[in-house]
Amino acid sequence: MIRPILLLALAPMASVFPNFGALDGAGQLKAVIGALLTIVLIIAVLMLIVCAAAWAVSSAHGNYQAATKARTGLFVALGAAALAGAGVAWMNFLLGVGATL
Repeated sequence: MIRPILLLALAPMASVFPNFGALDGAGQLKAVIGALLTIVLIIAVLMLIVCAAAWAVSSAHGNYQAATKARTGLFVALGAAALAGAGVAWMNFLLGVGATL
């Protein structure tokens, strides 16, 4: 009983998809987003290097509070780099799925 009702409720939504051709600046928007993701990725990689060096130096000198903060910064920078790197692939996947609807 629930399945036919669910299919009837979802039937009108199956033919709805975004029309990227209707946007005037779609190409410019993709270029701006790509540039911003590149900048974020570069900064995240630089922060990985800085935090790793700070972690190594502070651990070598016995400053465990600074080592803990540097290690936290390293993990945050690693997460930011992973998210920025995967952002382009995720957006391309979503645009590909949207084109097939």
